[in-house]
Amino acid sequence: MKNNTTPIWLILVIALAAGVWIVQKHFTPGPVTTPALFNGLRAAAVTAIQIVPANAREISALRTNQGWVLLKPVDYPAQAAAIETTLTALEKLTPYLRLTAAEIGHKNADAEFGLENPQFRIEVTAGDQSWQINVGNRTAPGDGVYVRQVGGSGVFVVGVDWLKQLPHDVAAWRDTSLAGELAGVDHLVISNGTKAIELRRDSTNHLWRMSRPLTARVDGALITGLLQQLRTAHATRFVSDDPKADLSVFGLQTPELDISLDRGSNHVAVLHAGKEDPEHPGQIFVRRDGWNTVITTPKETLTPWRGDANSYRETHLVDFTAPIAEIELTGENHFILQRQGTNSWQVAGETFPVDMENLQFFVRMLANLRVTSFVKDVATATDLQGFGLAPTNARSLILRTIPGDTNAVMAALYLGATETNRVFVKLGDEKFVYALALEDVQQLPVAGWQFRDRRLWNFAETNLAQITIRQGGKTRQVLRTGPGKWSLAPGSQGIVDAVGLEETAKQYSSLTAAFWSERNYTLPEKFGFNTNNLALEFELKSGEKYAVNFGADLPSQNNPSAFASVMLDGVPWACVLPSPAWQLADAFLKITPGQP
Repeated sequence: MKNNTTPIWLILVIALAAGVWIVQKHFTPGPVTTPALFNGLRAAAVTAIQIVPANAREISALRTNQGWVLLKPVDYPAQAAAIETTLTALEKLTPYLRLTAAEIGHKNADAEFGLENPQFRIEVTAGDQSWQINVGNRTAPGDGVYVRQVGGSGVFVVGVDWLKQLPHDVAAWRDTSLAGELAGVDHLVISNGTKAIELRRDSTNHLWRMSRPLTARVDGALITGLLQQLRTAHATRFVSDDPKADLSVFGLQTPELDISLDRGSNHVAVLHAGKEDPEHPGQIFVRRDGWNTVITTPKETLTPWRGDANSYRETHLVDFTAPIAEIELTGENHFILQRQGTNSWQVAGETFPVDMENLQFFVRMLANLRVTSFVKDVATATDLQGFGLAPTNARSLILRTIPGDTNAVMAALYLGATETNRVFVKLGDEKFVYALALEDVQQLPVAGWQFRDRRLWNFAETNLAQITIRQGGKTRQVLRTGPGKWSLAPGSQGIVDAVGLEETAKQYSSLTAAFWSERNYTLPEKFGFNTNNLALEFELKSGEKYAVNFGADLPSQNNPSAFASVMLDGVPWACVLPSPAWQLADAFLKITPGQP
C-alpha cells in the first residue's frame, strides 16, 4: 500500500511547486511605484520658476538664451547654478505618503498641516505646462513636510532635504559676478577719462590689436589675464536697486571708467565704475549697463583697466608665429644663420659647426626683448635720422620662415643710436620708435663666428701620453704612465700631484669654451696674451697634439677664469674658459716664480 501511494504524493508535490511558480511568475503584481510630485517635470525644459517664501517677497526667474534672469523682486541676472540645483531637486521630489481627503476627514486640515499660510508657494512652468505646490509644516518627527498640489486633493508627505535648495530671499539666486560669462569676447572699448581705447581680436590669428587712439600691437597675454580677472570678480555688496537713484552720489552719473565687453556686434557686458565707497574704503561703486542695481567691488579689480593706451601695448618686439628658418644681421659684421634640416644650423659661407645651445639662447633673447619705453608714435624721415634709424645707418635683424625668401619675413628689427642706457629701435614698416635697454642690446651677437661650436677638442683621457707646460721661459713635462699615475719626464723638475693631474687631464680631454671673444685676433695684448703666460700642450699616444695658451685673468668671487687662445682652421681664436678648467690649470699646472 505504501509503495503504491508514493508516486502519487510525488506527483502532487511537483504539481504544487509548478503552480506556485506559475502564480509568482505571471500573476503576482510588481512593486508599487509612487509618481514624482512634479510628474512629467524635466529640469532642462523649465522656462520659468516662481517661489514665494512666507512673509517675504516673491522671487521669480526666467530662462533666456544667456541663462537665467530674475524678474522679481528685482530685475537682475540670476545665479543659474543655484536655480538649476533647485529644479533638479524638484524633478526628483517623490512623496513617501499620501493622505486622501477621506483620510484627513476634518475641515481645519489646512491650518493643521500649515497649508493655510504655507512656508513656500512654488510654481514651475515648462512651455504650456505648469505645476504649483504649497509647502506646509513639518511632520511631528521632523523628517517630513506636508505638501499639497494646487487644484489637487489630499496631502503628500515628502522628505525635508530638498528644502535646503529653496531661496528664502532674492540674495540666494542673485548673480554676484561682476561681469558675467565673458566667453568669446573679441572687442573691448575702454573709456578712461576723456580718451577711448578700442581693442579687437583678429578672428584668423587670434591676436589682439589696438584701433583707437592708434593702430598698434596689443599684449594679448595681458588682455587674457584682465578678462580672466573680470570673470572671477564678484560684487561685495548690493547697494541700491532703485531705478530713480541719484547716480551722482555714487560717481556714476559721469563714470570714471567704462568698459564695454563685446562679442562681435553684441554687448556681453558694459561696466561703469564710479567713486570709492566712503563707508567701505577700498571698495568702489559699479553698475552694469542695462540694470538699475549699484554694487560695490574691490578697487583693485578694475585698477589695471585705468591705464593709458601704452599700458595695453605689446612690449615684446618679436612674435614667433612660425618656426624660424633664417636670421640675418646686418651692420659692421654682416652674417646669416640658416637652418639645415630639422635641428641643424650653419653660418652662411662658414664651414665650422654651429653651437645649437648658443643659437637657442640667442632665439630666447630675441623672444624676451622688451620695450622699455614708447619713444615716438609717428616718426618722420627726419625723426628716424635723429634716432639713428635711417636705412643707411641702422643695423638690422631680420627673421625669415624660408631661407633666402625676402617675402617670408616674420619680423625685422632696426637698431639705431644709443642714448644713455637705452637704444632706439624700430620694427618693420611700423612708424613707431621704441627704446630697448642698452644691456639687452649689448648681449646680442655682432658676428657670425660667435656661433661656432664651443667644443675645442675631445679625446679619451686614456690616450693621453704627456702634458707639456711652458711659463715664464721655463718648460716642464709630466707623463701619464697609467690610470691615476703621473711622473716628471727626464730633465723636468717640480712637484707631481697625481690626483690633481688626473682630474685636470679629465677636464681638458673634453674642453669647451664658455664663449668666444674674437676670431683671428690681431692684438694679442687686448686679451693679455704673451710668451710669459701659461701655455699647455696635450700630447696623445698617437702623437696628436692639442695646445692652449692663457691670457689675462678674469677675477670673480665665485667663478674666476681667464682668456685663452687656441688655433682652429689655421687662425687663432680667443675665448674664455669655464671656471673649473681654469682653476685646475691654475692649481696643478702653473709654474710659479722660484720653481725650477
